Amino acid sequence: MRILGLDYGDARVGVAITDALNITVQGLETIQRNQSDKNVLKRLDEIIVQYEIEKIVVGLPLNLKGEKTQRTEITEKFIHKLKCKYNKIKIETMDERLTTIEAQKTMNFLNVDKKNKRNIVDTIAAVYILQAYLKKQENKQ
Repeated sequence: MRILGLDYGDARVGVAITDALNITVQGLETIQRNQSDKNVLKRLDEIIVQYEIEKIVVGLPLNLKGEKTQRTEITEKFIHKLKCKYNKIKIETMDERLTTIEAQKTMNFLNVDKKNKRNIVDTIAAVYILQAYLKKQENKQ
């Protein structure tokens, strides 16, 4: 059973996944929203079955002070959709502050082509979200 990490954005949703033992995280893909969650939910249906997902962790966009914003409310509405649709899967949130900035730094360090950056930044951010979640769980034990 694996854990799925999501970086939910206006245009795209970055997707990351753990290995079967929930030790490592890898980027899976970026789903284009096309101004609707229908595409996202349809693709998540396929991913959940294919990878036997037991938990979904969604990045929660808070401001630098840790407060909710308008973007947080939009993400919470998406999380509500997930909880309704996938009511047998545990869905949690993880503070995603600065994950996109870290993803940008990583791409710059790796000299990722400018054209490709937009397509993978959300996936890399999802990796950071899921890694932070795993680390938090590890620290609890």
